[in-house]
Amino acid sequence: MKVPALKQLYIYISCIVVVLSLLYLPSLTSADIYRYVDEKGTIHFTNIPNSPRYRLFRRERSRLRNSSPTRYDRLIREISQKYDVDPALVKAVIKAESDFNPYAVSKKGAQGLMQLMPKTLNDLKVYDPFHPRENIDGGVRYLKRLLKQFNNDISLTLAAYHAGAKTVEKYEDIPPYQETQHYVKKVLNYFDRYRQEI
Repeated sequence: MKVPALKQLYIYISCIVVVLSLLYLPSLTSADIYRYVDEKGTIHFTNIPNSPRYRLFRRERSRLRNSSPTRYDRLIREISQKYDVDPALVKAVIKAESDFNPYAVSKKGAQGLMQLMPKTLNDLKVYDPFHPRENIDGGVRYLKRLLKQFNNDISLTLAAYHAGAKTVEKYEDIPPYQETQHYVKKVLNYFDRYRQEI
């Protein structure tokens, strides 16, 4: 018995849709987050556990649901006001660091919206780097500390956020690293944009 041409076309298109969905499904989901605490009490996080010491910490949700550039505006304004930091600057740092993904983990181990390193997380007593309020609160406190240290010079503060305060002190300027110089320019561009919005 022959299948009518229209039905055959429908089956063919359905197969293509299924195959394409399987191909693109990995890009719509994200890996789980694992952690372990070492002998010194330092907390380590990763999305690719390379040791049996890591235990599942949090199942990661779809990045697509958390990437809205306005999703955290209220929280950013509230915390920025608390520490007297320009909310547009905070939003610009978040955009450059994680693109508003609260579950972001960098290759170097920076975590969450403001991409705080494990040592900074410990210093700031941020216990859940993937919780937006905790991460933004810690990141804004850190920005405030750097702003004070560099006399409210935003460019030097951003350079220190990216390359470390000691590096900026050493050069007494934005370090001559292309990556850091690009980072400062990028955040300043976002800062100009968000000052009109937030």
